[in-house]
Amino acid sequence: MRPLQALIDTEALRHNYRLACRAAPGSRALAVLKANAYGHGALECARALSDLAPAFGVAAIEEALALREGGITQPIVLLEGFFEPGELELIAAQQLVCVVHSEWQLEALAEARVSAPIAVWLKCDSGMHRLGFTPEAVPDVWRRLNALPAVGECGLMTHFATADQPACALFDRQLTAVAGLRQALGEPPVCWANSPATLSRPTAHGDWVRPGIMLYGADPLTHANDLSSALQPVMTLESRLIAVRELAAGEPVGYGSRFVTERRTRLGVVACGYGDGYDRHAVDGTPVLVDGQRAALAGRVSMDMLIVDITGLPAAGVGSRVTLWGRAPDGTVLPVNEVAACCDTISYTLLTGVTARVPRRPWLRSSS
Repeated sequence: MRPLQALIDTEALRHNYRLACRAAPGSRALAVLKANAYGHGALECARALSDLAPAFGVAAIEEALALREGGITQPIVLLEGFFEPGELELIAAQQLVCVVHSEWQLEALAEARVSAPIAVWLKCDSGMHRLGFTPEAVPDVWRRLNALPAVGECGLMTHFATADQPACALFDRQLTAVAGLRQALGEPPVCWANSPATLSRPTAHGDWVRPGIMLYGADPLTHANDLSSALQPVMTLESRLIAVRELAAGEPVGYGSRFVTERRTRLGVVACGYGDGYDRHAVDGTPVLVDGQRAALAGRVSMDMLIVDITGLPAAGVGSRVTLWGRAPDGTVLPVNEVAACCDTISYTLLTGVTARVPRRPWLRSSS
């Protein structure tokens, strides 16, 4: 009965996926569903995209198996590959696609005896320096991979570190490196572009793009463009006011008395806190919407509650709907990126951090 809920708008998800396809019309779009679809519910999102997306991406085999058990039949790419050689037969049996990024994985594939060849993406570390083989090592690894009985179709993958920035020498170096490798390897299928590159770097699109955060409506670019500005929020974190307080000037509010009223102030208590995933680092003034109108956080976020200044909203009272991020019932949008900036974090952290005690429910557009 607690009023806090995460409303998931699958029509917005489909809109954002189509936007990725429009941004990269010559590519196929791999929909990334890792981390429980960035906190939105992986199986529900996969089902919503099942007639649009030709493939999905997850971090690990557990996530892939949950989709298979839910009836998802499209190819699923394991973006971190396998973690133990013992996974390989299950990967083969489930017809999963595996990223190969390390020598030990290559050796495990060489020793594997599997029931069917495994399609792989060879990961090149073109400059991110997280996972992958160096550009110099890729040709030899490519040759070895293609000679293995356990390996089926091979593609080339990389990950861009700075595609969100409008101009960056590192991005140019990364793209030049993998483009040269693609030519040297005989033009294999490639998957290079993450969300920001999908939206802003058409030279990096290749055969596949892999939209992630953009699917969920958060703009991944440091400078928005026409495409990213058209993204729609998929998650709305919504609660209600459960109490209203009126305080005189000079009164402290919340833990540590960080906020002190400067005038006679009307405050609303919201059923949402860091135990639900709302970031406790949110500063005073962090925006919320109360019945679609802007209000501001007052004081530190508690485990189960937070307080907002509703002095300028005389109609607001107990039961008023509070939008912590997303779209209010009247259509007003509070971008999750704006809230994240007030918490000195990013939208990825807020969305994936919404805890399990917050129910995910479908956004019913007819009632909004």
